[in-house]
Amino acid sequence: MINRLREMNRALLELNLGILACGMVCQFAGMWLARQKGSYAVALWLGIALALLGSWHMYRTIDRALDLGDGAAKAMIAGSMLRYGVLLIVLGIIMVTDLLNPLVVYLGYMMMKVAAYIQPFTHKLCNMVFHETDPVPEALPEEAEPEPQQ
Repeated sequence: MINRLREMNRALLELNLGILACGMVCQFAGMWLARQKGSYAVALWLGIALALLGSWHMYRTIDRALDLGDGAAKAMIAGSMLRYGVLLIVLGIIMVTDLLNPLVVYLGYMMMKVAAYIQPFTHKLCNMVFHETDPVPEALPEEAEPEPQQ
């Protein structure tokens, strides 16, 4: 399993780990604060599942857009509109049916944003798990300082 994780895109792995970690923190907070614990948990993890799918879709959209050249901006806009459209449809269904709290679903989806901020910590965690270190940046030859003239 660890080899399969190594083959996965590292940024996507770190983002997904951050989403899951933030989701667990919100779940533990909800155990103490929420009145309807079951409904809170289902709504939160639905939002987290949407965030995980959204992060995967974002990765695929960026990967495909890099090969498009001039059409890249259009593909990125279409991808983001699709992600937010799906989110709005899911939230609309939840509001009409009144089964779950749409704010908690949106809280779960926003774990993608929080995970992006804590990515340096998940990056260090992945480096520890995979026994890796980041390469030391070196100056490119044209950026190297010229030798002083005598």
